[in-house]
Amino acid sequence: MSITQIFKRYLPRGSFVRGVIVLSGGATASQVILMAAVPILTRLYSAEDFGIVAVFGSILSILSVISSLRYELAIPIANDDEEAVHGIVLALLVALATTLVSFLVIVGFRDQITEAVKIPQMAVYLWLLPLGLLPLSIYKVFSYWAIRVKEFSAIARTKLAQSVSSVAVQVGGASFGAIALLLGQVIGQTVGTSSLALLAIREKYHLFRKVRPKTLLSIAWRYRQFPCFSALGGLLNTVGMQLPPVLFTVLFNPAVAGIYALAHRVLSLPMSLVGQAIGNVFLARAAEARREGNLAVLVAKVHDKLAEIAMPPALILALIAPELFALIFGTEWREAGIFARLMTPMLYFQFILSPISTLFNVLEKQKQGMFLQLAMLVSRCLSLTIGGWLDDARLAVTLFSLASAASYFGFLVWVVLVSGNYWSVIVKPTMKTFGRGLLIVSPLCITTFFAPNMFLLIFSFAITLCLTMWRYLMVLKSES
Repeated sequence: MSITQIFKRYLPRGSFVRGVIVLSGGATASQVILMAAVPILTRLYSAEDFGIVAVFGSILSILSVISSLRYELAIPIANDDEEAVHGIVLALLVALATTLVSFLVIVGFRDQITEAVKIPQMAVYLWLLPLGLLPLSIYKVFSYWAIRVKEFSAIARTKLAQSVSSVAVQVGGASFGAIALLLGQVIGQTVGTSSLALLAIREKYHLFRKVRPKTLLSIAWRYRQFPCFSALGGLLNTVGMQLPPVLFTVLFNPAVAGIYALAHRVLSLPMSLVGQAIGNVFLARAAEARREGNLAVLVAKVHDKLAEIAMPPALILALIAPELFALIFGTEWREAGIFARLMTPMLYFQFILSPISTLFNVLEKQKQGMFLQLAMLVSRCLSLTIGGWLDDARLAVTLFSLASAASYFGFLVWVVLVSGNYWSVIVKPTMKTFGRGLLIVSPLCITTFFAPNMFLLIFSFAITLCLTMWRYLMVLKSES
């Protein structure tokens, strides 16, 4: 019996959980590679290099959200495969036009852009933006087709290939400076595009041949809420999340931006990819659950599992993030650990909300989602501006985290209510998981407050990790 057969044999039988495990398994494997490389990268590159990459990545992420005007979101919820194929072509054409516009803007306003973010040395790297934007957009479009046909293993494979490629370029090209970090990021986000594209084209080539301009216009009008509201809402959300590196550079300096970027990268990548895996599977199931009248049950179930997953890591970070960062990445990165501790509330609620927020599209509530994102963006900008005005980077991170956590919690309440649940669906599971989480991290609590030395800290951390893994296995077992 092969390893794959053994793995499939012991997977939970529920299709939702199986899909989540396949996607999150690929995400986890890819993150193990990326996270293993970070201690090496922090010793090869400076905080300023990380700051440059963070600003570049922020601009690329913001552009990628609107590159296809969110028409790719119509692919998994289209009524039939012919409509979905037209959605693919429409999204690709819009992405091509967006990439061309971005290229022309960079050619004409390159110096003005770098002056605005106060990193003049980034001018020579901006040509990578359109070079990375188009393949990233294409990957995103075809990944939604894979979600539609529930080919989660294909997405998992591409995530693993992306991590390997990114690390290989960034470590191997360290002698070239920040350009290697940038190239690694661009390559790491686009590897696997061709394999996902072939998955759709091979199976539905006959439908691609039937694509007609009149039908494309009809699809564009049918899903007009995506560019009108969802694209703007997604843009506001991404700007809110990607704004800190830019503002830290403008208000402080690239080194502070680099410290924040490392903290955010280490914390958000593993949690966001597992959350994204759950969100992709949830999106594939939510439309069906809505038609069958089971949406409220699905939302409550997914929220419970997300809280179980997120609580132990959040408590661990709140307790010992500075010590972990100093130990793993070098003592000069301890400040990044302090930033990480301050960002824990934001990341917890972001992890909880992110997968469930796909309901905005399933329920076609993009307009409401847009206004919620606008409110969060304003609160985030104000918090960072106050921190910059007082010239206190830690205060800026604290205010940003609290404003984001409050906004995410408000989002979560709205989503839970609109799905047909009561607010108690949030409170009761959160209190239960918090209690279990305290028991899990109790070894760390005892060591931190009563016997703070490195040997005992590492020992108690190992015990806490074992307890966390045991709890995760219990959660999976309950779904078998």
